[in-house]
Amino acid sequence: MANFLDIRSFFFAALTAALTSLSAAHAADDFDLSPQQSGRLHTARNDAAIAAIPKDFKFVTPGKFTIAVSPGGPPLATYATDAKTVVGADPDYAYAIADSLGLRLEIVPVAWIDWPLGLTSGKYDAVISNVGVTEQRKEKFDFSTYRRGLHGFFVKADSPITSIREPKDAAGLRIIVGAGTNQERILVKWSDEDIAAGLKPIELQYYDDEAASLLAMRSGRADVIVQPHAQLVFIAARDKNIKRVGTLSAGWPDRSDVAITTRKGSGLADALTTATNGLIKDGTYARILAHWHLSEEALPASETNPPGLPKY
Repeated sequence: MANFLDIRSFFFAALTAALTSLSAAHAADDFDLSPQQSGRLHTARNDAAIAAIPKDFKFVTPGKFTIAVSPGGPPLATYATDAKTVVGADPDYAYAIADSLGLRLEIVPVAWIDWPLGLTSGKYDAVISNVGVTEQRKEKFDFSTYRRGLHGFFVKADSPITSIREPKDAAGLRIIVGAGTNQERILVKWSDEDIAAGLKPIELQYYDDEAASLLAMRSGRADVIVQPHAQLVFIAARDKNIKRVGTLSAGWPDRSDVAITTRKGSGLADALTTATNGLIKDGTYARILAHWHLSEEALPASETNPPGLPKY
């Protein structure tokens, strides 16, 4: 099984790198996808975070903080223009955490579906890859939060729609959403609320891929697209023809956070939470998010194992 997973991860990495190298050539000027990352921020050691590491905790490689990242796309994590270096907001945050712990960072690119097995089997110390906190995941893993989980409402740049913040704002709109996604589940509830209030229902539209969705927007067949916020931030910067008119918590009506994921009971989570709060306090955290145009996703403070999305 282990050999099969290693081969699978190798081919995933190779394929993703090849595809990313093509898109990176046309990346938005707003984002640095070079392997050099000259603007990457570094920070000082955080003695309180280091002291919180359990004395008996053994890192995968002594002196290194080894993390798994899925290079699923900018600005969170992607392959740089050399098609092999992983760059993005999550890697930059991981570097800052490693600095705080007095360690060097080792990034292991993985397919997103493979991170749970790799973490439980001890291939890496943590996962920093846009993993949301859920009650089901908390049964097997510990969490240290570092970003808000947001979906974005984006419209054409010349759209008369200026703000979507609550169900009534979306009444009667034609909204593109992914089938079977959390955002679809939320929008179905929004539409039900609109109907109950005597308003028009939301018309949900489904397309096979991103290109088809964006074409539907440009051609006027849809009014709004809803996807994970970070994805749409990059598309807006790249294409210059869509704009944000609102955000939606992934846990609506509650907050939903993204977190560093560690093995259950390993004891590392509190140290990572302390390190994150140190980065928030000294401003490094805010500067990293601003660098990748994700300031809307900032948390006021990191928490260890907060309430997560319920089981549906």
